[in-house]
Amino acid sequence: MSYEVTVEPTGDVIEVDEGQTILDAALRQGVWLPFACGHGTCATCKVQVLEGDADLGNASPFALMDMEREEGKVLVCCATPESDMVIEADIDVDPDFAGYPVRDFVGTVTDVVNLSPTIKGITLELDDDMEFQAGQYINLRIPGVEGTRAFSIANKPSNSRGLELHVRLVPNGAGTTWLHETLRVGDTLDVSGPYGQFFVRKSDEQGAIFIAGGSGLSSPQSMILDMLEEGDARQIYLFQGARNVAELYNRELFEALDREHDHFHYIPALNAPLDEDNWEGFQGFVHEAAIKYFDNRFNGHKAYLCGPPPMIDAAITALMQGRLFERDIHMERFLTAADGAEELSRSALFKRI
Repeated sequence: MSYEVTVEPTGDVIEVDEGQTILDAALRQGVWLPFACGHGTCATCKVQVLEGDADLGNASPFALMDMEREEGKVLVCCATPESDMVIEADIDVDPDFAGYPVRDFVGTVTDVVNLSPTIKGITLELDDDMEFQAGQYINLRIPGVEGTRAFSIANKPSNSRGLELHVRLVPNGAGTTWLHETLRVGDTLDVSGPYGQFFVRKSDEQGAIFIAGGSGLSSPQSMILDMLEEGDARQIYLFQGARNVAELYNRELFEALDREHDHFHYIPALNAPLDEDNWEGFQGFVHEAAIKYFDNRFNGHKAYLCGPPPMIDAAITALMQGRLFERDIHMERFLTAADGAEELSRSALFKRI
């Protein structure tokens, strides 16, 4: 059995199988609905039910309060229809968004390498081509681990059969521990994707500033490689932050790109270099490197931020103080289960997170 769900104000109609969430059905049919955490804790995917009934699933009482439930609001990431429905969503789809449908794949591991002491590079070959926009992510199902884990895609979209993932070892993290300690070449993993609204706004010709920390380099790497491959002529800046040289992975790749392309500029920053690093580059946090490079004047650019929440918050503050405003700042926060549901709420600094 399936149910028909009409999405207002766009008028999109989706077929939702019994027991399937509204969000999963929408994404698999190329219909975008806003969401973030995907498991009922952040309230980003809250919609108003205009007609019909749904099982609310495991929506958090903090994300969906009793009063809102009585008013007919649901979280589409965990709500399953019990009849045909009409819902009203706050949809703001960027015109540069391609809207590729989410699909399921099987990925065979072809390589596992140590990128840094805490980050592994995992390469998968998919059983079919996956269309995606540079900057998007996939969900990975890990054996013996409940649910799925999200990882950004680090390779160019032109490599549609391959997936390169950068996986940071999360202390006490069941999923990343398995990937670091148990995964071997030849293993297969279930993959779904693509997901996310983090992508280059190619219709806007302003220069692009990328600020990345830790394994948050993955999305900017994909975006930058895609832009260079397409011959994008705008000025491109990558600020990569790490603690020390050992953690500054893929440095050689970006130094080579800096030499090859006059319009690409690579600026690494270390906030705790070791004596043996003999570091002569910028010392400090990555947002501080951007402030110094641009003399605290960021207007006339688009900024793309990817990394842990403290880095994102610091970068947002720096960019806004340097006269770059909300419409020109885009981001992907790297959150783990350890970050807690409170980190998934919207930032007071930036309403569209």
